[in-house]
Amino acid sequence: MNTEFKLLEQIAESKRAIFDLIEHNEMLDDERYPTDAALDVIRLWPFTDAKGWFRFIKSIWYLADWGWKERNNEYHISTAGWSGNESIIGAMQKNDVMWQLNWIQFRRGGHYIFEVRQVPEE
Repeated sequence: MNTEFKLLEQIAESKRAIFDLIEHNEMLDDERYPTDAALDVIRLWPFTDAKGWFRFIKSIWYLADWGWKERNNEYHISTAGWSGNESIIGAMQKNDVMWQLNWIQFRRGGHYIFEVRQVPEE
């Protein structure tokens, strides 16, 4: 099995797992904290869909009206010191390829800057 085929298989498996998690689980608990399933979705998201990754994360981000700004392909995200948002950042960091492709900067106080580098899907 060649490397490209293996990669495509891994992406397909990630997409199946994400679909299953979203379909069968709540993404936020009663206090608006991300569930384990939501954090798994973030960790599993394929690197070929950065914009989709950020759309999903924004949908569960607490205080997105205040702490989430988008400009072109840049995302300025602030955790507001809220532990649920900090958990989301931790899950984002565990998605190694996505983090390395898109993370630009961290500033004290929980401020992150990302620049989407969309990788074309084969």
